[in-house]
Amino acid sequence: MVDMTILLGLLGGLALFLYGMQMMSSGLEAAAGNRMKRILERLTANRFLGVLVGAVITAVIQSSSATTVMVVGFINSGMMNLRQAVWIIMGANIGTTITGQLIALDVGALAPLFAFVGVAMVVFLKRPQIHHYGNILAGLGVLFIGMDMMSSSMAPLRDWPVFVEVVSTFSNPVIGILVGALFTALIQSSSASVGILQALAVGGVIGLDSAVYVLFGQNIGTCITAVLAAIGTSRNAKRSTVIHLIFNLFGTVLFTVICQLTPLTEFMVGLTPGNPAAQIANMHTLFNIVTTVLLLPFGNGLVSLAMRVLPDRKESGEEGMHLAYLVPNPTHTKQEHPIGFSAMYVTQLRQELNRMLRMARDNIATGFQAVLEVDTKQVAEAEEREEYLDYLNKEISQYISKVIVHETNEQDSTAISAYFKITGNIERIGDHAMNICEYTQMMHDKGIQFSSEAQAEIKQMEQVSLEAMDVLQQEIMEPTSWLTKVSALEQRIDDMTEEYRRNQLKRMRKGSCSDEACIIFSEMLTDFERIGDHALNIAQERASIDVNATGA
Repeated sequence: MVDMTILLGLLGGLALFLYGMQMMSSGLEAAAGNRMKRILERLTANRFLGVLVGAVITAVIQSSSATTVMVVGFINSGMMNLRQAVWIIMGANIGTTITGQLIALDVGALAPLFAFVGVAMVVFLKRPQIHHYGNILAGLGVLFIGMDMMSSSMAPLRDWPVFVEVVSTFSNPVIGILVGALFTALIQSSSASVGILQALAVGGVIGLDSAVYVLFGQNIGTCITAVLAAIGTSRNAKRSTVIHLIFNLFGTVLFTVICQLTPLTEFMVGLTPGNPAAQIANMHTLFNIVTTVLLLPFGNGLVSLAMRVLPDRKESGEEGMHLAYLVPNPTHTKQEHPIGFSAMYVTQLRQELNRMLRMARDNIATGFQAVLEVDTKQVAEAEEREEYLDYLNKEISQYISKVIVHETNEQDSTAISAYFKITGNIERIGDHAMNICEYTQMMHDKGIQFSSEAQAEIKQMEQVSLEAMDVLQQEIMEPTSWLTKVSALEQRIDDMTEEYRRNQLKRMRKGSCSDEACIIFSEMLTDFERIGDHALNIAQERASIDVNATGA
């Protein structure tokens, strides 16, 4: 009966601990995911600033895995290079120690107060932003309540010979490291696994001499989340996870040797005697700070080593149709999805859509040129590009349908919804560009020629269409003025369409335009006008995203 009570207490405490961390993660994701992304993007100019940013961000979100996952996404989308990523990863390993230090401060007595205030903010206040902060505070309280519950339930285990014998095997460095790595890889959170190790220590079940090796293994196990996130990404994104793994392997080997050859463990115990949680937290912090200081001068060397481990090679997927920035078929659920992940895939969606816009622009240019030159050879090229646009539209739409179900951040949810509409509009622009190109075959087969006046108008149509597509690809600094520019171009397209239809009627009256040429020109004007309409749709959706993000 006693054994069952211990087990139930342990499971209940673990459940509260993990749920508290999940509540904090969800609250932080909804409240600050985009801010975390912007800080990481901008403040990586030098190694020291990069380490500081990585440490602060990770200390706030309490997850080095989440920070590394964001870095993987930024590298994959081309927003960050591998050399910048090294410093962020080093800092992340320092920042992740904050959870252990908070637990060591023994603020568990205030945990019920944190939980009550957080729940009150969610239940009694109506502003969604307040709810996010309430979730963070409530999660912190629940986390500490679970920690205290685990410690209390595990205290009797120190008198249970079988369990003591199992734990004593952790003093073997290899076994301890493997146990720490496997357990952390299983729950995908070094903060949680270190907290559980602290609970064991507080309960008197394990001493620092055995716990250190489990702790070192936990630093290796935390790399698994980033490894999973890198599946299907670019070569450099995969290399960032290799750097993360090399960092922790180096630290583990170094500190294992130090603990075997020196009285470091006894020294750490002497710093905070009678406080096992602080001993583990301090060793965790020391491990990551010392490893960072030692490897800091060799950041470029780590990049070179990662490139040797994963050398450049031609990806087989690059030869055919593929998503360049998004990982197809995302499997992240709301529970698994780490801080900043939504900010990451919103950025990658924008990159993928800009790629679609470039393809659609190329087809517009190809279509008008093929008509002007009556060159049927260009039709096959345009058809191939049109098939690619259809493929991207399908893949991006499927991706959005998967991620939007789990989105909690309002800004990101708005952006994802807008991107869903944008991809459809780009695909429609591609259709109209293809229509224009296909008129070439009819002109070639029937020997149709446009008059010089009609050809001049077609050149003007091409120029304005391409100008609109170029504006759509510009990064938006002032959403309102940007939308105004696209709206003016769309109005210009409408005015040109009306003017060119009148000119066409005049040519028909003069007999300078054949019936078949008139039909094709009229259809082309319709496609031209539709391109303008879809360009305006895209501009309106893009502007709404940026206005929402800036709070305008």
